Amino acid sequence: MSSQDFSLLGVYDADGSLSGELRYWFGARIGRAHCSLCDITHGLFREKQEWRECKESLNVEFLTFHRDDAPSDVLELCGHELPVVVARSGAQLTVILGAAELESIGGEVSTFHDALVAACAKNGFVVA
Repeated sequence: MSSQDFSLLGVYDADGSLSGELRYWFGARIGRAHCSLCDITHGLFREKQEWRECKESLNVEFLTFHRDDAPSDVLELCGHELPVVVARSGAQLTVILGAAELESIGGEVSTFHDALVAACAKNGFVVA
C-alpha cells in the first residue's frame, strides 16, 4: 500500500487531561503507572527529539492519542488493551504492534522504528 492509503495511530495507556497527565507522571515515578508507548515517545518531561525525527522520517501520518481521546473503533479493535499501534486504511483497522510488542521494545526509538517497519510489512503496509 502506498502512504496515501493508510495512516498509523498510537494509543497511550494514559489519559490526556491535565489531571490524567499529572497522575500518570507521578504514578510512573513511583512505579504505579506504566505505558511502553510513552517510554518510546517521551522522556521525563517532553517528547523525545529522536521520536520526533523518527515520526517525521516516516512516509505515513502517525497520530497519537490517549485512552480518553482515542477513536472508539480503535479501542474496540484492541479490546481496550493498551498501548497499541494500529493502521487505518479507510474503514479497515489492523493492529500493528500490541502491548506485548511495545513492552519488548524497552523505550528505544530505533528499535521501535525497526519493529514498526517489519510489522507493517507483515500486514501489507509499506513504511519507510
